[in-house]
Amino acid sequence: MSELPDDAVILDALREVDDPEAGMNIVDLGLVYAVETGPSGVHIDLTMTTAACPMADMIVDQVRDAVAAIAPPDTAIDVRLVWDPPWTPDRMTGIAKEHFGWTF
Repeated sequence: MSELPDDAVILDALREVDDPEAGMNIVDLGLVYAVETGPSGVHIDLTMTTAACPMADMIVDQVRDAVAAIAPPDTAIDVRLVWDPPWTPDRMTGIAKEHFGWTF
C-alpha cells in the first residue's frame, strides 16, 4: 500500500469542503476536531455547527470524497460525527471570523 498523506495534506484537502449554509470551509469553521492516520487508514472526527444541520450527510460524504481523492486506492476512510465538545464560534480561525465580520 502506498503511503497515506499526512495530517496537514488531509486538512488542506478538507479546506475544499464548504458548509453551504455558512459559505465557508469546514476547517476554518472549526468543524474538524481530529485527523488521524495509521495502519487502519484515515480517521476524522467532525462536528456540525448544530445537531440539526440538514447538510450533515452531504458534508460527511464530501469529506470522505476529498480524502479519497488524495489517499491511495482502497484506503479505509472513517468519518465520525461527534457532538462533544459542542461546536462554538471560538473554534473558528481568524479567516472565518473575518469572513463573518467577527474581528475585534
